[in-house]
Amino acid sequence: MTAPRPIRFFHQGQLKSVTGLPPTTTVLQYLREHARCAGTKEGCAEGDCGACTVLVGDLDADGQSVELRNVNACIQFLPMIDGKALLTVEDLGASDDLNPVQQALVDCHGSQCGFCTPGFAMTMQAIYERHQAHGTRPDRQALADDLAGNLCRCTGYRPILDAGERMFDAPARTLDRAPMVAALRTLREDPPLQYEASARDGSPQRVFAPRSLEDFAALRESLPTARLVAGATDVGLWVNKQQRELGDVILTGRVDALRRIEAGADSSLRIGAAVSLEDAWAALSARVPALRELWLRFASPPVRHAGTLGGNIANGSPIGDGAPALIALGARLVLRRGSATRTLPLEDFYLDYMKNALQPGEFVEAIEVPRPAPGTRLRGYKLAKRYDSDISAVCAVLSLRLEDGVAREARFAFGGMAAIVKRAAKAEAAVNGRSWDEAAALAAAQALREDFTPMTDLRASAAYRERAAANLVRRFWLETRANAPIDAGSASVWQAVNLQRSVA
Repeated sequence: MTAPRPIRFFHQGQLKSVTGLPPTTTVLQYLREHARCAGTKEGCAEGDCGACTVLVGDLDADGQSVELRNVNACIQFLPMIDGKALLTVEDLGASDDLNPVQQALVDCHGSQCGFCTPGFAMTMQAIYERHQAHGTRPDRQALADDLAGNLCRCTGYRPILDAGERMFDAPARTLDRAPMVAALRTLREDPPLQYEASARDGSPQRVFAPRSLEDFAALRESLPTARLVAGATDVGLWVNKQQRELGDVILTGRVDALRRIEAGADSSLRIGAAVSLEDAWAALSARVPALRELWLRFASPPVRHAGTLGGNIANGSPIGDGAPALIALGARLVLRRGSATRTLPLEDFYLDYMKNALQPGEFVEAIEVPRPAPGTRLRGYKLAKRYDSDISAVCAVLSLRLEDGVAREARFAFGGMAAIVKRAAKAEAAVNGRSWDEAAALAAAQALREDFTPMTDLRASAAYRERAAANLVRRFWLETRANAPIDAGSASVWQAVNLQRSVA
């Protein structure tokens, strides 16, 4: 363990040092209550509305440039931005010198009450910076996808999307990253963070952010009851909504070895536990394009930029959308305790509601995802009350390999149907080894009643879940049958609505 030191980051053109604040002080609380940067607003305090959106910048691997990503300040703890750059709406432009994003919002009447506008401006700035760097320009649907984490209740989205298109018409004017690069190089020389202060209840609390995998493993082994925090997209709500104290915290986000995506010797994809949801889903959908819609509907861009796939899997929510996809793909977890590692199929990791197979001092090091075998058919389906940024009522990822029209190696994984994400063993058995025809699909749909006894809650009734899951099996057959399979898009209500809009 290193000696305690302040939290240090780059903000408003200066290196900032923070001491004395509770370790679970959020970035939003720091901005509004301590830095007096009141442009960033608090809406939901749970990462859902986007009013608090800021940009967080981190050096790339070679230390030559800064990558900026929009995240929700309300569920980011201040120690999580140690060594990084923090940009808020105050950094975009002055009232007498608006930048292209701000000017486009003015010209297109993209604001009424203005409460959500700073968050929209920050997300739009992230979009603008990314596309200017690549010499590209997003279409309207890409803008809508990128803005899915920002809600507006009075202006409406048409003028905001208009502004998203208009901002590229002005002469290019991107943020000056040179001061950020210089500052972050300086911060890189700091020792790993160990921050100590009183928690909100007055008890002592420590936060550790080791940088090497060996140091992280040793620290986790010596502090087996400490709370591991990756993106805080779930843990942040424990603090904000449930007023829970976390005790000692170990951050995963500064361990470079946990932030890598690598190709394994057996053509598998190895995703480090601290790889962001955005990067992990991008890699998965590049290999399995059928997962792209599930990726876009998994939370929002600000949540995907902060959260990690490893955290999503380790958290083990029965309504998490990562586990069904990975179980259907036959993913394995690499678990580590000290210097010892073991590999476990993901489907065996979950023991009961919010209980897993981790031993004291053990953590998820990586997720290994095999490449789908030739002839594999896979689809991912998400049913929720909202299309974007909503928790699933049912998530189904269905996979099988067709060999001369015969179903082999069926893997049907469901979320929202039980206390844990699990495979539908009876439904799989109903199709394995038989012709993949309508009778097989019907048998699998009926077998789901033996696999699951879903519950009724605010998201859906048990009867709805049972019927919807069966219908998804039938839809899977319709899209993968040998004769005249339907196009996946033709079964999408969302795409049908968009088609009607374009015709109108």
